Amino acid sequence: MEPIWDLLKIIIPAGIVLYAMFLVVKTMLQKQNEARIIEMKSKNKEIVLPIRLQAYERMTLFLERISPDQIIKRIHRSEMNVVELQFVLLNDIREEFNHNLSQQVYMSDEAWKIIKNAKEELIMLVNQAAKPLDPEAKSIELVKAIYAESLEKRIDSLEYGLTYLKNEIQQEF
Repeated sequence: MEPIWDLLKIIIPAGIVLYAMFLVVKTMLQKQNEARIIEMKSKNKEIVLPIRLQAYERMTLFLERISPDQIIKRIHRSEMNVVELQFVLLNDIREEFNHNLSQQVYMSDEAWKIIKNAKEELIMLVNQAAKPLDPEAKSIELVKAIYAESLEKRIDSLEYGLTYLKNEIQQEF
């Protein structure tokens, strides 16, 4: 019986020391893992933040470029008729949107919905302005109708979209 007690006197302290070492190593590994996760998040922020800023910049530029003032100045030619101008306007709006489609990955769902709504409202505005006009009339008639429609609207979705984007990006800083 004495050899068992002698063996237990050696094994129990050794087990306690081994368990204590296990806890120390486990804690140390957890802290290293947490430090690595924090470092990875920090590096991700360094990479993703400029991309997110660029996405917001591009979508701000998109909203500015499709505003009635800007898009008409850029596209309108006096030799066009109503149908041609309507087609070119709608086509340009859709191309601009499709060109920036990938930016939604870096934006909040709400911001993306607001941008899509602004685009759709502008398309509706162009179509509503063109509806009562003679398709073969001069394009200046459509320009006047678009300006009149945009002045009638109380809520400007493009302006709301720009404001929303600015506010959302300011929350990041």
